[in-house]
Amino acid sequence: MSTKKLRILVLMCSTRPGALGPAVGQGLIDAITPRAAELGVELVPVALGDLRLPFLDEEEHPSSGVYQHEHTRRWSAIADAAEGFIAVTPEYNYGMPATLKNALDYLSAEWAWKPIGFVSYGNTSAGTRSVQHAKQVVTTLRMVPLGATVAIRIGDSVRHGRLRPDATRDAAGVALLDELVRVAHALRPMRESARAGTLPGPLPGSYARRLTPDDAPEVTVLQRCCWVEEAVVNDTIAVPALHESLEEVREWLASWHTTGIWLDGRLLGMVRTRSIETDWHLGRLAVVPDLRGRGLGRWLLRTAEAAAGPDFRRILLFTGAKSLRNIDLYQGQGYQPVSMAGPDGAVCLAKDISGERR
Repeated sequence: MSTKKLRILVLMCSTRPGALGPAVGQGLIDAITPRAAELGVELVPVALGDLRLPFLDEEEHPSSGVYQHEHTRRWSAIADAAEGFIAVTPEYNYGMPATLKNALDYLSAEWAWKPIGFVSYGNTSAGTRSVQHAKQVVTTLRMVPLGATVAIRIGDSVRHGRLRPDATRDAAGVALLDELVRVAHALRPMRESARAGTLPGPLPGSYARRLTPDDAPEVTVLQRCCWVEEAVVNDTIAVPALHESLEEVREWLASWHTTGIWLDGRLLGMVRTRSIETDWHLGRLAVVPDLRGRGLGRWLLRTAEAAAGPDFRRILLFTGAKSLRNIDLYQGQGYQPVSMAGPDGAVCLAKDISGERR
């Protein structure tokens, strides 16, 4: 699980002066905030009226991602940073308000593979026909509408323009949040694979991207799975990857360029690189034990080597002196032992790339 907080936008959809929406939205936020803190969720209220979006005025189709206007770019950044949404919406004439439809129509990729829940309010139907209308639209945008909803009948729930206290309604709001969080986590691999900056991985359905400090939990698990065998082979437990704390992993993820292979939310392998003078240093090449022998290690090695710029003369790496399988792999890829100080019980291997850059 990522250590980054899950950002959920609470969209206040009505822009009518004196609308009940702000009171409904604030009541929802008050009811679910304690649970949000437990789940590691950041709730961000957004009033669609504050965005000042005119009726769609972009020349290019939203799927192009080419936005001419500042109001569109601002809305794109807000929506893109979110990982889920709760729409607080009234029902107007059997449908959702035009403000919500317009806000959805402005964007495309920013919505993909994100869950959306609905809190509706109205008279006869408690706003549920608005939700049914909205669900047809959001599914076309590859969003995932939730089954859990909160429906508020104004005549039963409002007095003097304020919501009456209602424990059942509050519990329904918490249930909606719980479902939203579960679905958001389940859809995370699909969101990531669709983002710019990812590369197709070596296995069907896998993808690769740069790891960040938020990936420290997954990296820590991967290291401890992979370096136990190295500790046994080299007859030592003095292996840094086995003992690093979560915070220590976060620190080096911030300074090394680390590429990870993912499949269905699982980190399958990684390698890290950085430059020191004219040398390109490579390390922490790891593949989950159950997928070794399927080419992931060689793919990571080639990816790390390809990232070396034209000014580097050689690639350096360290491995355990008794890790014969690793040494055979590296020597088969053109690495040779060199004399260089390193961790106790480790050997240094180098690959000359100066001739390749001429």
